Amino acid sequence: MEKLFREVINPNTNKIIAIGKNYLAPNEQPPAEPIIFQKPFSSIVPPGVTHFSFPNNGRDVLHEIELGVMIGRGGRNIKQEDALTHVGGYFLGLDLTDKQYFLSSREKGLPWDLAKGQDKFFPISEFIPVDKVKDPHNLILELTINGKVVQRDLTGSMHYKVDKLISYSSEFMTLNPGDLFLTGTPGGVGLIKNGDIVDAVLLQGNEVIARIHIELTAPVMQARL
Repeated sequence: MEKLFREVINPNTNKIIAIGKNYLAPNEQPPAEPIIFQKPFSSIVPPGVTHFSFPNNGRDVLHEIELGVMIGRGGRNIKQEDALTHVGGYFLGLDLTDKQYFLSSREKGLPWDLAKGQDKFFPISEFIPVDKVKDPHNLILELTINGKVVQRDLTGSMHYKVDKLISYSSEFMTLNPGDLFLTGTPGGVGLIKNGDIVDAVLLQGNEVIARIHIELTAPVMQARL
């Protein structure tokens, strides 16, 4: 038990740092500083998992396509001009959200943990080596549901860029190798549900450098005894 306890309090345990409201609608005022929340690692759907379902509980789930960043070299109080040298690579992520919990929490000024941290609420792509990405702010995010494009934008449209997000976060918390960042989602957020076919891509020019393909299956109903 003592060994387990020491592992639990390991200061190098990784975290997922996510950014809210980082793509702005026309005439929308940006937040004075990055809006930061965290998602648990238990919410990850690993690369290559193409079929799963949400619980059949009638709750609405929102889709948010995002550029992901993995920290390769840790640090604290990282200077913004040095921040990109701490990046180990990139990935594509879907930040899924329980709509009812999110709206209720936001209205009451409460944390977003239940809205953002549920199981299966973070599908991710394969890892993209840092040397394969020419410019993290010149990529295209595109999310298609049942053949219809519902989200598409240039990563350069994000208000707080990757270097700023890394530098800002490191003022408050030590970043460790393996920490993950989600950098915010563009407009077009909407509902995703069982039965949908979801295809998310990250484009560099005309090249697809990351993809998430999911077929959300209907949950298996257990027979009553």
